[in-house]
Amino acid sequence: MNKRVCIIYTGGTIGMVPTRDGYQPKEGYFSGELEKIRDLYSDAMPKWDLIEYDPLLDSSNITYVQWNRMANTIKENYERYDGFVILHGPDTMAYSASALSFMLEGLKKPVIFTGSQIPLYELRSDGRDNLITSLMIAANSDIHEVCLYFGNHLIRGNRAVKTSADGLIAFSSPNYPVLAKAGIDIEYFPNRFLPEPKEPFRVTEMKPTSIGVIKLFPGIHFDLFAPIVNKDLRALVLETFGTGNIPNYDSELPPLISRAIENDTAVVVCTQCMQGTVRLGTYETSSELARAGAASGSNMTTEATVTKLQYLFSKGFTANEVRDWVESDLRGELTIG
Repeated sequence: MNKRVCIIYTGGTIGMVPTRDGYQPKEGYFSGELEKIRDLYSDAMPKWDLIEYDPLLDSSNITYVQWNRMANTIKENYERYDGFVILHGPDTMAYSASALSFMLEGLKKPVIFTGSQIPLYELRSDGRDNLITSLMIAANSDIHEVCLYFGNHLIRGNRAVKTSADGLIAFSSPNYPVLAKAGIDIEYFPNRFLPEPKEPFRVTEMKPTSIGVIKLFPGIHFDLFAPIVNKDLRALVLETFGTGNIPNYDSELPPLISRAIENDTAVVVCTQCMQGTVRLGTYETSSELARAGAASGSNMTTEATVTKLQYLFSKGFTANEVRDWVESDLRGELTIG
């Protein structure tokens, strides 16, 4: 195959080894393991190069700093490669895939996140197949977006949710169909791909942004969250019931939301449900949010919502502008209508 792919190894389970304190990434170990996988050197595979980060990270420690590093690694090598594979721990992979989907503007090449639930060190590792298939997908010039490949499914990165802590099919895409399935062959569904963008490729770096997430539950006391709703809070994501419903037994919430908006905090309403969308005003218990000026997160995942908010504030938009943009489809992260 006459294609070249860059593998960016950030750390994560795939390259970890057992230690006295549990699995940890080990510098230099992963490159040695790749040399043992002879299929990676098959003529049917794209040529590839490895960039290994130092230090290697458990994905629980990923922040916007690492997102900026990944994005800039792609920027620096963009013209040299036909696609990119980012090896990443599964715990926060959906957040990173969502973040890069926004940061990489005008992307015309595939960027595929993958990893494993079981390290390559172990006999039954799922990492080998995930890596091989991701490399083949990253050589597909029809893909112009950030994706996540895991457990035989290719998912749009900003639609992915980790739904299993220990299963090998660890991710799902609740509100958008998969982009490809890997069986005997890789079956692509190109009508589901994002169209090739017309604007030139560029990177918007993430900046530190104060974002809060509140997950509602029966009996919640909103006065407990009052201290975080101050002028330093740029955005507040509410994970609500059903189509955007909130309890109306507690008189603390409406003034809390009103104070947040008065403080120029963007308030976005998401649903706790895996499938479906927010429809503010459908029920009395969501009308108050709409009247207060909260934005609808539609059918976005929490991962996409949080990273989209950080991206929009990083671009310098005001809270009012962010409230408008968050309801717009930027990278296929939500369904309009």
